[in-house]
Amino acid sequence: MSPMRTTLRRAGTVAALTAAGVLTAAGAAFAHVTVHPESYAKGATDGVLTFRVPNEEDTAATTKVQVFLPTDHPVLGVLVAPRDGWTAQVTTTKLKTPIKTDDGTITDAVSEITWSGGRIRHGQYQDFDVAFGQLPEDTDQLTFKTLQTYSDGNVVRWIEEAQKGADEPENPAPVLRLTAKGTAEGGSTAVSSSTTATDEKPGGSTAKATATSDSTARGLGVAGLVVGVLGLAAAGFAIARGRTRTPSSE
Repeated sequence: MSPMRTTLRRAGTVAALTAAGVLTAAGAAFAHVTVHPESYAKGATDGVLTFRVPNEEDTAATTKVQVFLPTDHPVLGVLVAPRDGWTAQVTTTKLKTPIKTDDGTITDAVSEITWSGGRIRHGQYQDFDVAFGQLPEDTDQLTFKTLQTYSDGNVVRWIEEAQKGADEPENPAPVLRLTAKGTAEGGSTAVSSSTTATDEKPGGSTAKATATSDSTARGLGVAGLVVGVLGLAAAGFAIARGRTRTPSSE
């Protein structure tokens, strides 16, 4: 085999493996349960959190979603938006340390929200909206551990917390960053609830016609990486051709 063919084969192999890795990582990210927006200001009031739950199974539908809210840094004034086809059950917990507010002392907070009765089928996702009265001021992030139950009995535990400097865990828990006041993406004003992207029928017609901005950004990022990989492969091809022509021109 000539040196040029060897070089081209190696470049092609590297490009293919890199592109495959990029697409696989992107697919895994899309399958995660996430919370939106990704950040709010510390102590923000009257806002909305959206928990996005995609279905990652080919042969089973998601039938139950359990989101656990932290009680060491509680979210106050939680209200659950109704979702067609789903029933929400809210569990409250007595706080170890009551919280004093302008409206009085709060001794209980929501610790778990369970949605059941609906179905999220393959290739679909569902948004679950939760309004809050106030976020805590004494922490930099909130972790919402989540359990996703499928119709075949399989349960995916989105409970792993990322460690600083380490790779993202396989089943990361949704995390809301809390930033200095005035710098968060979500601000402190309630935003309109996003509509459902699924219906009760497979391949239903009520799916969103447009992708959300975060999904679009991820898609563009993946496309850019793939283009970059192909560019490297082309550069390798050009270098290989230049090297093979040099001996014949002398």
